[in-house]
Amino acid sequence: MTAPFATQLLGWKETRGRLVPNTADTSSATSMGLAAATLDNLGVNRHVASNVPADPGGHLETMCGQDLGVALLDRAPEREWDVRCGVLISNFAQYAHLNELDRLVVAQPELRVTIGRDYLIRPDVTVAILPTPGDFGQDPFLHGVVSCKWTIRSDRVQNIRHEFGQMIRHRRGRQPHLVTLTAEPLPTRLASIARGTGEVDATYHIAFEALAQAVAEVGNPEQRSAWDECVGQGRLRPYSDLAETLARW
Repeated sequence: MTAPFATQLLGWKETRGRLVPNTADTSSATSMGLAAATLDNLGVNRHVASNVPADPGGHLETMCGQDLGVALLDRAPEREWDVRCGVLISNFAQYAHLNELDRLVVAQPELRVTIGRDYLIRPDVTVAILPTPGDFGQDPFLHGVVSCKWTIRSDRVQNIRHEFGQMIRHRRGRQPHLVTLTAEPLPTRLASIARGTGEVDATYHIAFEALAQAVAEVGNPEQRSAWDECVGQGRLRPYSDLAETLARW
């Protein structure tokens, strides 16, 4: 299912006197074609500029967090969920030890040079489970992390892999579900993050069905192949699967 907020973010914008999809790489005809077909499949009017944010990336984070907070409570009300944006991982049980590490690093300049401070990660969206009476420890348990990227570029892929790699290495206890959420229209770019070496559990798309139809309709063989590979391997999934996965995991 398409994300309930997808059409509040996806649309047409005016650039250099013409309307273009707000997810498209305007230097790529393939990106433009797939993004336009996706908007058509969502029923977005291609003849007028859409009433969507000029910078949808931040809104993607906020709307994802708000939607997950409601969806998780509905699917698993027995858990006390805490969904937030921009919270340091050291606030959670698996990473609380990083507070002491950071205190030592700040106090000793030579450690800052040797170790750095890139372990202080502030994910776009964190999904935590709050402790209940009788639980071991009092810090919330980090259950999932969503890295929201409106579109996919090589530097963003590297940033996601680096941050998730740090979270995997530094955790004490069970690993959170580490995922990406995007509106990227090119399957080959989606594959650049959906494939990989284990840092990213899955990539979720806010307009999965509309893009799937667009790929089938106007995608070239390279794009159709990348789409089929990622979907077939379960690495690229519809947004509607995200809350369900977190609730059951």
